[in-house]
Amino acid sequence: MGLDLNVIREDIDKIDKNIVELFESRMNLCEDVARYKIGAGREVLDKEREASKIKKLKSFAHGEFNSHGVEELFAQIMAISRKRQYQLLAENGIVDLPEFTKVDYIEKKNVKVVYQGVPGAYSNQAMMNYFGENVDNMRVPTFRDAMEVIHKGEADYAVLPVENSTAGIVSDTYDLLMEYDNYVVDMIDVKVEHALLGLKDAEMSDIKVVYSHPQGLMQCSKFLDEHKDWKQIAQPNTAGSAKKVLEENDITQAAIASETAAKIYGLKVLKSNINFNSDNTTRFIIVGKKKVYRKDAGRICICFEVPHESGTLYNMLSNFIYNGLNMTKIESRPIVDKSWEYRFYVEFEGRLEDAAVKNALSGIKAEANYLKIIGNF
Repeated sequence: MGLDLNVIREDIDKIDKNIVELFESRMNLCEDVARYKIGAGREVLDKEREASKIKKLKSFAHGEFNSHGVEELFAQIMAISRKRQYQLLAENGIVDLPEFTKVDYIEKKNVKVVYQGVPGAYSNQAMMNYFGENVDNMRVPTFRDAMEVIHKGEADYAVLPVENSTAGIVSDTYDLLMEYDNYVVDMIDVKVEHALLGLKDAEMSDIKVVYSHPQGLMQCSKFLDEHKDWKQIAQPNTAGSAKKVLEENDITQAAIASETAAKIYGLKVLKSNINFNSDNTTRFIIVGKKKVYRKDAGRICICFEVPHESGTLYNMLSNFIYNGLNMTKIESRPIVDKSWEYRFYVEFEGRLEDAAVKNALSGIKAEANYLKIIGNF
């Protein structure tokens, strides 16, 4: 007599029901464990205890496949248990997270702002779009210089590019956000409209060398592919490239920059809109020294480092899942002096005052090697 699939499925359903009942009984006991730990001031994660228990449970299984299955199953069950314990800790006010102050708005008047580059740079445009054209400002040569100015209290805010819709993230900015004790308070998008700029008497046929920021060159790659005989030379920023063309006064040189830069430096627009993506946009962050966030903020950015072990990244990200939080972005950056190890930048929706956010961040902080809340904006 052959196997009856319906009977087999009925048996599986009965076993699954028993598993759910046993799981809920286990979770009730885990809540008792959490209450004990709250009273005793003990940590939620006990790696040695979990490793010892999983080793013992694996010994009950028959065969290598089932042994690995038991290990994976109970690793997840224990991770779920920890998340519930972190929730109970948060509900009891036991949250070891840095304090941020909620404000009605980000002050834009009577402040000093620093940006990287020269007048006509997109950073300069982002600054004026956000703070107004008459804001007290200063400019510096590098992103690091801008972060250093904020760190020393010589300016209130810095405006730094963090991502371009075509070229991707600005990795230097991400790295500096970890290095300095500065925080993101807001962001602003600026549409990128590159033009080819030359001296007033120049024509397209005269050009032999093109200067621009590496991303400017990348964003105009289709146009530049039509002029393969032109030498491309990267510069720290687009507006600085325009200034260089003016100062060197060489008719064979051109710059890829904005038409605003052309007006500032008295250059001729040889060709407009040469970036191949008409929706090309650069996102800039507003960085300050104080840990503040607007009352209407809706996005949080954090950075964390995890142990170089299997499953650790999943365990971090599952804190968002179990707390119903929508993750909008994740980026990774290599950790200096630690080959093949990475730190992760995650953006997700929420406010630091939200219970679900506190629960998720508490869980990540407890199990990550390092956690920084970069900002709520």
